[in-house]
Amino acid sequence: MHIKSLITFCSLYLPPHQTVYQTELNNLIFQLPSPFLILDDLNGHSPLWGGTETNSRGLADHNICLLNNNEKTHFHLLTHTFHSIDLALCTPALLPFLHLTVDDNLHNSDHFLLIITDNRHNSANHYYSPKYVYNAADWQKFSSLADITSDIIDNHTVDEALENIISIIKTAADASIPLAKGTRRRQYKPWWNDLCQQAYKAQQKAWNIFRRSSNHN
Repeated sequence: MHIKSLITFCSLYLPPHQTVYQTELNNLIFQLPSPFLILDDLNGHSPLWGGTETNSRGLADHNICLLNNNEKTHFHLLTHTFHSIDLALCTPALLPFLHLTVDDNLHNSDHFLLIITDNRHNSANHYYSPKYVYNAADWQKFSSLADITSDIIDNHTVDEALENIISIIKTAADASIPLAKGTRRRQYKPWWNDLCQQAYKAQQKAWNIFRRSSNHN
């Protein structure tokens, strides 16, 4: 998650059969510097986040906002049922900027990924920076512009001289070397091949069929 300012993150897990006292939850909330974001597996149930029972584990007593909608976040392996027990909670000041989506793939877990995006985030950070196309450079123009003389070095500190040299070279490059368009960042997987791709598609197809049939039961 990319953020624009300082946010306190708290990861919380409450076991399903453990007694949780309200004072313990109160103490936790009061210790979190604001603004904060709580990502938790509460094993709690409430119609507020798509549950059919009521067991909110006490967090509803505080002035914090729920990012979840009615999407299911957990697949119970024994009963083949879906539940909403993983929550994302934040202070009111963050609510207008954060959006939560639930991944539709379990990724070999029994919990779906919670993906939180900040609408203040500049999507350009998802791209590689543009690069110089050196084969198309006008090197004669670059040489004439990248004129590094003794004046920019003499009577300057090492840091100042270095900054001057970098600035001149950068200005010359921008004026004489074209830039290639930035590309979207992709995670490189050297082990991924056609067999992996086929297995992944087959898994996705089987999972979608199973999920649709389970939702109807």
